[in-house]
Amino acid sequence: MKQNKEKITMVTAYDYPSAKHAETAGVDTILVGDSLGMVVLGYDSTTQVTLDDMIHHAKAVRRGAKNTFVVVDMPFMTYHASIEKAIENATKLFQASDAQAIKIEGASKETLELTRRLTEGGIPVVGHLGLTPQMVNVLGGYRVQAKQEDAIEKLRQDALQYEANGAIAVVLECIPKEIGEQVTEELDIPTIGIGAGAACDGQVLVYHDLLQYGGERYPKFVKHYANFNQYGTKAIQNYVDEVKSGSFPLEEHTYTVHK
Repeated sequence: MKQNKEKITMVTAYDYPSAKHAETAGVDTILVGDSLGMVVLGYDSTTQVTLDDMIHHAKAVRRGAKNTFVVVDMPFMTYHASIEKAIENATKLFQASDAQAIKIEGASKETLELTRRLTEGGIPVVGHLGLTPQMVNVLGGYRVQAKQEDAIEKLRQDALQYEANGAIAVVLECIPKEIGEQVTEELDIPTIGIGAGAACDGQVLVYHDLLQYGGERYPKFVKHYANFNQYGTKAIQNYVDEVKSGSFPLEEHTYTVHK
C-alpha cells in the first residue's frame, strides 16, 4: 500500500462489537491497544494493563474481525526484564491472540534486539515512536515529542533502526507534522500517524474517540465522526422514561401462553 501511495486506515478497538464495526466499515488494520486500560477499564494510564488483559481483549477482537489484519500491543514492562522473558511473553501474546503482529514502544538497544529476534522467529513487529504512553511518567506527561534538533535526530535514527531490524511499520505519535513527513519519506516501511500529520502513510484513531463514546477529554489530534455520548445517553434516558411510565414493554415485546 505504501508503494502504491494508498493510505492505510487503522482503528484501535478492544472488543467483539467494535472490531466487527471496524471490519464492516472497511478498516485496513485493527490495533488492540493497551490504551484499553484508560478507555474501557477506567485506569489512569496504560501502566496497569497486564499481559492477560491484552490476550483477553485481543481474542475478542479477533472473533469480531476474522478477516482484518490485527496488531496487538505488548503491555507495560512485559518486554524489558530480559530478552528471553520478552520473547516468551511476545510468543504467548501472539499465539493466544491469533494476531498478525505485535507492537512495542520505544527504540532502546534491547527493544531493537527484540524486534530482530521476533522477526527472525516469525513474529512481525510494529514499532512505536514519539509519545510512547508506557513511558509517560518518564516523559513528564502527554506532550508533543521531537521538537528539538537532538530529539528529532534521535527519532529519525530510531525509525531507521526499527526498519533495519525488521519492523513492518512504525507508529508515530504526537510529533510535529514536518517530522512525520520526513520520517515517512526516509522509510521503506509504512508510518502510521496519530497526531503526526497527514503525510504519514496511514492514520490511526481509537474507536471510542472517533465516535465520542465514553470519554470527556480528547487530544487535539482526535476528530469526532459521531457523538455516541449524546445519542447513547439520550437513548438510555428514553428507555428509563418508558419503563417508569409503563409504556415499555408493549404487547409486541411480550410473550403469551398459547392455548
